[in-house]
Amino acid sequence: MRRHTIDTETDSTVPTLIAVAVLAGVSKSTASRVINGSSQVTPEAVASVTAAVEQLHYVPNRAARSLVRRRAQTIAMVIPQRTAEFFADPYFAEVIQGAAMYASSTDYTLTLLIESDVDPDKTRRFLTGGNVDGALVLSHHTSMQAYAKLSTSLPVVFGVRALEETTPPGHVVDVDNVEAGALATRRLVEAGRSRIATITGPLDTAAGIDRRAGWRRALLEAGLEPGPEEEGDFTPTSGARAMERLLADGRQVDAVFAASAQMATGALGVLRDRGIPVPTRIAMTSVDNNVFAVDAYPALTTVDLHTADKGALLVETLHRLIAGEEVPEMTTIPIDLVERASV
Repeated sequence: MRRHTIDTETDSTVPTLIAVAVLAGVSKSTASRVINGSSQVTPEAVASVTAAVEQLHYVPNRAARSLVRRRAQTIAMVIPQRTAEFFADPYFAEVIQGAAMYASSTDYTLTLLIESDVDPDKTRRFLTGGNVDGALVLSHHTSMQAYAKLSTSLPVVFGVRALEETTPPGHVVDVDNVEAGALATRRLVEAGRSRIATITGPLDTAAGIDRRAGWRRALLEAGLEPGPEEEGDFTPTSGARAMERLLADGRQVDAVFAASAQMATGALGVLRDRGIPVPTRIAMTSVDNNVFAVDAYPALTTVDLHTADKGALLVETLHRLIAGEEVPEMTTIPIDLVERASV
């Protein structure tokens, strides 16, 4: 294995992992794996990287030092969400189920941390205190600036894309929510509906913004004017209230795309109370193939986000980061439409 020469006498800068890799004649990811104690490296690479570290007097960052000396063998699933919202939303349960199943196939234990409403910094202090080897951050909301900063000292993977103006980029595992909204809306167009309204998710979330954008894109592709829209918060109650506002608006609609199955369930209840038949008079599609979609009356045609698969992929991605592997900053999970009786 050929080793390169670096003049450490004249280089006054702090040595970096890249410098170690160059001197050792290996890739950056290989150097990282050696420093992080991975078993997936050759003895020659270990010897070469170790010699380069000693020659350069390279000191790994806090997270790497912790990994070399000891591992907590624990990863945290962090929920920056109010407790009541967390327990009411099946999305979180499905993600955690998939994450736990994958974690059980590794040497890591998955622990759940719900961010303190009173002292959010307490959660972040716990994460950086050597208690975990990495963190998964899962929330509908995107105001996660502080968690993005953790990635300088701890491997972190997010379960939602950031809004660029609020959160720095990082490693993300998520679905294409624009395509989810478009896929659900196209089904309504294919059914011959032309006055298609939407009940959006909260427009301070990436999912709410992106699914609304997908609804608009599908309508514009079909040469249709976007119908009226009302904002919800992903809950059945907000869906019911939004449906009442749509009906009071006065504009006729023959279909509704609801950005979550929970909101669609609330909207269906209002239509049922008003004696408006679904799908004869108003067809409806949604996103999320969960218990709300299955138990709705009529059962919902919806976009399956394969949420349990997302949980598994979150853990797999974090596991690879902890091992020092190179992983893409954005990993997108495939989605598909499930046909039921609401269209």
